[in-house]
Amino acid sequence: MSFFSLTLNAAITGLVLQLASLPSIAAPATLKTTQAGYQLMPDEQRFDGLVEAVYQSTISAQTAGEIIELPFDVNDYVPKGALIVRLDDKRQKAQLDQAIASEARARAQLADAESDYRRKQQLFKKKVLGKATLDKAETALKSARAGLELAQAKLDQAREQWEYTRVRAPFAGVMIERLVEIGEHARTGTPLATGLSLEKLRVQVAIPAHYAGHIRENLQARVQKPGGQEWLESTDITLFPFADPHSHTFTARVQLPEGQHGMYPGVLAKVAFLVGRQQALLIPDSAIIHRSEVTGVYVVADSGRIYFRQLRIGRPAAGNMRVVLAGLEEGEAVALDPVAAGIALKQQVNTVSHE
Repeated sequence: MSFFSLTLNAAITGLVLQLASLPSIAAPATLKTTQAGYQLMPDEQRFDGLVEAVYQSTISAQTAGEIIELPFDVNDYVPKGALIVRLDDKRQKAQLDQAIASEARARAQLADAESDYRRKQQLFKKKVLGKATLDKAETALKSARAGLELAQAKLDQAREQWEYTRVRAPFAGVMIERLVEIGEHARTGTPLATGLSLEKLRVQVAIPAHYAGHIRENLQARVQKPGGQEWLESTDITLFPFADPHSHTFTARVQLPEGQHGMYPGVLAKVAFLVGRQQALLIPDSAIIHRSEVTGVYVVADSGRIYFRQLRIGRPAAGNMRVVLAGLEEGEAVALDPVAAGIALKQQVNTVSHE
């Protein structure tokens, strides 16, 4: 502790002793207070974890061709569905055009077969045409339908092969590796690029064996966002059923809510795991005042006298509350407005001095 802090603490202690010997002076009626009290709150243990991408994949060519376009480079952000590799499509386009023509021809043949069958069916009803001729027309109709189905299947296959010349991102993320260059010839199965998703992240944490059972019972955690002010809640937690034989720790994976949240793979993140419940002394966070290296509150005694009390505070709690580790007892009244309490304390001192 610095010399300034020691001096300030001594001054505060002297002021408290001086006020203790003074007559009772009521605190202003407008000064609102609250009582410090114990509440049951989550007991958490915090560990450092490593952010990693859930989805990381290498995209391979589904058709052969020369690479003619690479719109993105390594470390570029790639939107979902964006073109990342384009292959020369002359061969696939020719096959597609041929399949389109074959499908159109098969469709026309089916239309002719349907028309011929309907005409012969009318003639058969009029007993102008024999049954054998009608059966032959029906067979031709079925053959035309099968021919159209085959042509449509070949068209779908040709269109798929043509679409394979345009490789698109399966998810939004970052290209971390580009495995080909313009002018190279890609074969079916050739790796093209590797990317990872920024929309689906998780944090991997090494858990000491002592806490593994408690974490497995609760399966609830919070991950601190960059900046340290906000936390992301998660109940999607996987705790491996075996320990690392070298570190003797269990691996836990905490899935983050979908979204980027300002977090990136490879960075460290603080993770708080729920391990049970405990009683904690709480006061409103707004009642706490910081003066240099001293943290405290203004306590209002039953007599109305105001004291400045140095505290040792803990972590934040729900409802804008703060855990008090030392310096305060349950039931003591704390001023909600430390600025107003400081003014009232000064007025009490001045009043006594004038008397």
